[in-house]
Amino acid sequence: MLKARQQKRAVITGIGVLAANGIGKDEFWSSLVAGRSGIGPITLCDVSELPCRIAGEVKDFQPGKYLNGRFKAKRLSRNVQLAVAATRLALEDAGLDQAALRQAAPIQIEIGISMGGFDFIERQIRRIVAKGMNTMLPTVVGCIHIAAASTIADLLEVPARIDTLSNSCTGGLDAIAEAAELIRAGIVEIALAGGSDAPIETSLMSGFCAARMLSLHNADPAKASRPFDLHRDGGVLAEGCGMVVLESWDHAVARGCQPYLEILGYGTARDSTAEYGSGLLLTMQQSLANAGTAPGEIDYISAHGPSDVVIDRVETDAVKRIFNARAYRLPVSSIKGVTGNPLAAAGALQVVACALTFRNSIIPPTANYETPDPLCDLDYVPARARRANVTCALINAHGIGCINSSLVVKKITRL
Repeated sequence: MLKARQQKRAVITGIGVLAANGIGKDEFWSSLVAGRSGIGPITLCDVSELPCRIAGEVKDFQPGKYLNGRFKAKRLSRNVQLAVAATRLALEDAGLDQAALRQAAPIQIEIGISMGGFDFIERQIRRIVAKGMNTMLPTVVGCIHIAAASTIADLLEVPARIDTLSNSCTGGLDAIAEAAELIRAGIVEIALAGGSDAPIETSLMSGFCAARMLSLHNADPAKASRPFDLHRDGGVLAEGCGMVVLESWDHAVARGCQPYLEILGYGTARDSTAEYGSGLLLTMQQSLANAGTAPGEIDYISAHGPSDVVIDRVETDAVKRIFNARAYRLPVSSIKGVTGNPLAAAGALQVVACALTFRNSIIPPTANYETPDPLCDLDYVPARARRANVTCALINAHGIGCINSSLVVKKITRL
């Protein structure tokens, strides 16, 4: 009788990040710990007539630095540029070069997006209006959703499988979970996964304003995103990208790499009621069950916490229902007070933040949580970062379209 093949372990060995609060893991982490917001007045497009004029923009980004002259930045949408840069940072962090990738080929490239390509489309429409139809750049290549994964594969020049998940704001978290599953199944040894979005464009800002989803605290941008705070009035749109290198445990050990964390379990579900975020209860239950992890083993929750009046409360209620009395003793924080909400990149940035939480034994605070909301009454790690030996964390994400995802990750202390 043949024995069932033992499932492999999927670990994260490299992280790359570009966010409103910093480029690279060190700058990103220092701002998270300090609660220093990256949100400010919008400079990337004209929003002078809109009620919300603030967002989280990636500052001082030079795409040409990462494209190696093979592609022209103007022919790529900004979310693709960010994804290429974050991938290069993640590979550098993991200590993997092209030769190592070729040896493990084919690799998996898994990208989550939400509004990818809108900036490119909007620029080309304006170009047509100003100069005529025959002046348009090749939009099909520049703005299709698969462009980020395909461009990364072209630049790396290694045999690869590619996939794109257009799953709204859960896309980055979903992509990491899907890549981990391929590694566990033994289909690939190395995967590059994460989320990238660049929605700071006039048309998208106008749409989000029309939906009344954004904060109107234009006078004090750094304080606008206020997860779980009584005076929150909506989220703050942002751009960014988080990419991670995933490897099988055996592959990481063979090359002497110390992983940040292991992916244990994942759950995804649509909202079960008309209330936004209601599906988070099921995704948390699913991810814990799939991880074989009891609620008592979780010692930190990286909350979706978008600073939305409804969703923050619904997520809080779901945590209470799963963790019961222990919910009040469990640290729960949201990084969106610092990063804003970069849509599909949000969950990936939370994975990066958890990797650094494990590595540094520090829980980042919920920035701008100042006035308690009686309906949001958990330990949101207010005011300042907290030293803690975090060994197992639960990550939540919710997206437009009523989609939710949760992921359980575990610290790896030694090889």
